[in-house]
Amino acid sequence: MPLYSIAPFTKYLAMNRLATTTSPYLQQHADNPVDWWPWCAEALALARTHDKPILLSIGYSACHWCHVMAHESFEDAATAEVMNELFINIKVDREERPDLDKIYQSAHQLLNQRAGGWPLTVILTPDQLIPFFVGTYFPKAARYNLPGFTDVLKSVAQFFLEHRTEIDEQNSSLVQTLADMTQTQMHHEKLSSLPLDQARRQLQQSFDWTYGGFGKAPKFPHPTQLERLLRHWYATDRQDSKALEMLHLSLHAMATGGLFDQLGGGFFRYSVDDEWNIPHFEKMLYDNGQLLALYSQAWQATGNITFRRVAEHTAEWVIREMQSAQGGYYSALDADSEGHEGKFYVWDRKQVRTLLGDEAYQIFAAHYGLDQTPNFEGQWHLRVQQSLETLAAGAAISVELATQQLLRSQGTLFRLREQRVHPGRDEKVLTSWNGLMIRGMAIAGRQLQRPDFIDSAARALNFIRESMFQNGRLFASHKDGVSHLMAYLDDYVFLADAVLELLQARWREGELNFAIALMDSVLEHFVDNSSGGFYFTADDHEQLFHRPKPFMDEAIPSGNGIAVQVLQRLAHLTGEIRYHTAAEVTLRAAYEQLMQYPQGHCALLTGLEESLSPVATLLIRGHHNLTEWLDTALCYPDPRRQCFAIPASAKDLPGLLAAPHTRTTTSAYYCSGNACEPALESIAALVTRLAGESAP
Repeated sequence: MPLYSIAPFTKYLAMNRLATTTSPYLQQHADNPVDWWPWCAEALALARTHDKPILLSIGYSACHWCHVMAHESFEDAATAEVMNELFINIKVDREERPDLDKIYQSAHQLLNQRAGGWPLTVILTPDQLIPFFVGTYFPKAARYNLPGFTDVLKSVAQFFLEHRTEIDEQNSSLVQTLADMTQTQMHHEKLSSLPLDQARRQLQQSFDWTYGGFGKAPKFPHPTQLERLLRHWYATDRQDSKALEMLHLSLHAMATGGLFDQLGGGFFRYSVDDEWNIPHFEKMLYDNGQLLALYSQAWQATGNITFRRVAEHTAEWVIREMQSAQGGYYSALDADSEGHEGKFYVWDRKQVRTLLGDEAYQIFAAHYGLDQTPNFEGQWHLRVQQSLETLAAGAAISVELATQQLLRSQGTLFRLREQRVHPGRDEKVLTSWNGLMIRGMAIAGRQLQRPDFIDSAARALNFIRESMFQNGRLFASHKDGVSHLMAYLDDYVFLADAVLELLQARWREGELNFAIALMDSVLEHFVDNSSGGFYFTADDHEQLFHRPKPFMDEAIPSGNGIAVQVLQRLAHLTGEIRYHTAAEVTLRAAYEQLMQYPQGHCALLTGLEESLSPVATLLIRGHHNLTEWLDTALCYPDPRRQCFAIPASAKDLPGLLAAPHTRTTTSAYYCSGNACEPALESIAALVTRLAGESAP
């Protein structure tokens, strides 16, 4: 006997509502027999009217296990019948609604005492939308030590009918715990470098000295933590050799392992093993934006040519495959193609030998491990096993000849691979992830002297400004000509950070004012005036039962951490004391968390570092040779310094930039804190100043 007898929900509705959404992930489920709704007022009202629990399923288009659960359960008529009878079913793209994802992932952590993931399966009360059951992937039938999905659904629905009092009590406790998480204690003592020192120790303690990176499999790149090591190395006047060794080992292992696409460029999401051999094959824009910046900075710091090659190939892949004709960057590539994870990327050894010929094959196979046992389901995923120097010596040929031969082989296989069925591409343009990639492209463009990368970043920023910024506010997502969803904290601060980086690569009128407008919106709509810091959602956002205020980094840096960094840098440029005050209040609100677990708050640690040792600003002003002056400054990199080459004709500049340049020649001004040194009147003088600063 069914638990509910509301007839409309026992039948498949022919017109699935997900077909008209902008999310590729939701559209993938448009033909399911499940009576899906997007997250909308109508669906929530329907649940309240009929007092039916909500089954909320959160995932994203590149998620492998989301596809598995969809094929097993959501495409199955019998499973769909149970879902439609017992629940109001809502599908959410976590990339479009990170606010919902943050809330319900936090609930999973609290209710299950372990981290969640995707797909996230949540059962909500219809009145307050509070979760009383949370899980991730469930198989159709019991296996993997997991119960079958329909068995779970029937048990949960029965529990909802019979135990409302217990559910209400649990919900009250959950809501209070989540509220307590956002109530921070203001630190009133002097801010110190102690969290920075503690983070450095924690990073070394969790470091994998055999294979690089942190912890055990599944192994993620953790770019914010690697960037902290780079900044710590600079902060110790390049004396902390262990920090540099950890950075170098990790970047080299990821670059030469299976985490990096050796033929096409770009990084996969994570490694399933400790050695970085086999990845989870999805490619995410946010990972690659951060790693592009990091590898470019690491190349400037170390001169390691592998780091430069990886940065260039990553940026070239982004421009080739991930940038739309309109300029915005797409979100992700699936792990699967033709129904199999990794099929697009792996190789059959006989096929490779036939394509390359015996002589070229010997070098290629030894370099990428095809002369060893298969490493992925009977085939080979490419990762570097022997260096070209070793192979050239063994074959009694020059390294140059071996390199040329390898490049020809790579080109041959890449062209063949392009003829395969490509993984699906999520063509949403997300403002926050575009901010990370614009920043990465800007840093790579100026560090590697690749104007095409800077052009790519500028095109993406133009698209965001023209299509996703209206009346002083941002939209979070764009697809098929539609921009929608109110932007989140990350959208504003990541984009403002990207603008400042792009301005350092190429000054463009109006962009500094755009960054200022973005941060003014943050101060107006996101600030927590009672406890300090910034909420993830704006004050006029949809009201949910919890309003997150995340300080900790996740796969992307904390929005609060980037906000602090951008506010402090803008304060130096504009002289606006309110920017400095907002940054300091945020640091004081987060300081207790920084002390408890510093290595999980690396974005905020950078803000703390720049609060204790204010970022230096190098201003180059003049009519001629600005590019030559800027290129000279870039020869002396330091992530703790910002550098702007501004034409003398630039107008309406704020604060530190406002003084008109009346000289007929180009000059540079080195400023730290609120003071600027006398003008540097020649490139030679600039070299002397920066060389002295860079000396260990």
